[in-house]
Amino acid sequence: MLLNDKTILVVGAGGLLGQKIVESAINEGARVVAADISHKALEPLKGKFSGQQLATASIDITDTKSIHNAFEFSEETWSGLDGAVNTAYPKNKNYGRKFFDVTFEDFSENLSSHLGGYFVFMQQCAAYSKSVNRAFSLVNLSSVYGVIAPRFEVYENTNMTTPVEYAAIKSALLQLGRYATAYMKGTDFRVNSVSPGGLWADQEESFLEKYRSHCSKKGMLNPEDITGAINFLLSDQSSYVCGQNIVVDDGFTI
Repeated sequence: MLLNDKTILVVGAGGLLGQKIVESAINEGARVVAADISHKALEPLKGKFSGQQLATASIDITDTKSIHNAFEFSEETWSGLDGAVNTAYPKNKNYGRKFFDVTFEDFSENLSSHLGGYFVFMQQCAAYSKSVNRAFSLVNLSSVYGVIAPRFEVYENTNMTTPVEYAAIKSALLQLGRYATAYMKGTDFRVNSVSPGGLWADQEESFLEKYRSHCSKKGMLNPEDITGAINFLLSDQSSYVCGQNIVVDDGFTI
């Protein structure tokens, strides 16, 4: 199994994708610390796995002390971490507005909490790896819209859009990963990203058809379609993959 005897911290584990990342990592032999800002969101996971496979913790990636607490909990529970996946999604109440409706204050707040939170978590993972002298693989969740400009035509005649903050955050996240890789050169810390295409969430059929027209076969993906790339980056099979981005999108960006 890819992750046998590894301990992995999954942030945002209560979300749709986060829960599947936890399940997949455990199925590949990992012990998982499932962490989320909402402890209630972790309840579905507790009923599926034993205490030998899963532990749960609260975390806020915008709070350095909260991150340290999660690391300390992992040390106390399973003697340390071998990697982490960050799938957190901080946003304010006005997130998701269309381009001309976004204020400076909302744009700044969302970049600060989301991109800033990913920065702080990445920084602290690197510091942890260095302080305990332990190999550590961090996987960040970016997006196809961190790679290409949004395809706005797929949203025509719907209430959906790609928020401008989202595009700014997810593209900047890729550069942050490259920055951290260069800065930590020569250490046992590495960071990579996975950029998924859209995830199916019972969207209206007209949107799904337009989205699928840009893809090779399937179109919108399921969370299970993403987890293989994440497990690979967490595993020793990717030991020399550093600062890279794997796009899993059924050809949407081509």
